[in-house]
Amino acid sequence: MARNRQRLLIEQLDEKLGPFHQAKAVMVPEKGWIHAIRTTLNMTMAQLGNKLSITRQGVKKMEDSEAHGTLTLNSLKEVAQALDMKLVYALVPKQDSINDLITKRAEELAQKIVLRTNQNMQLENQGIGNEKLNKTIKDLADELKRDMSKSLWD
Repeated sequence: MARNRQRLLIEQLDEKLGPFHQAKAVMVPEKGWIHAIRTTLNMTMAQLGNKLSITRQGVKKMEDSEAHGTLTLNSLKEVAQALDMKLVYALVPKQDSINDLITKRAEELAQKIVLRTNQNMQLENQGIGNEKLNKTIKDLADELKRDMSKSLWD
């Protein structure tokens, strides 16, 4: 029952993240989104500052903070609202999906476990061939993925 629930959660999260996959290709402007949007709209720092009830210097500080990656999400949200926009963010897997992320991690862990065990067995002249080794890795990866143990992320 827990496995089915976990599988459903993964599928639902993958579905929610689907629209963000294209966003992975978007490059953040060098000076940040605030600066890029403000200048594209031909809006001065003073004008944006008025909308945010801060000074022109405050806007400059926000733009610099965003460019350096230190601006808070709340501040970005306030700027978005002032620009009549909506802040949208997500954590998007480098792979195609959460499921792929789990599969990759399970395969890496399985390979590490099996190769370590096989190395010990080889020292005792009990090692297994490549074909059997690959099948063992695949089987263990499938089991690790199915069980979704917390140790998958150690």
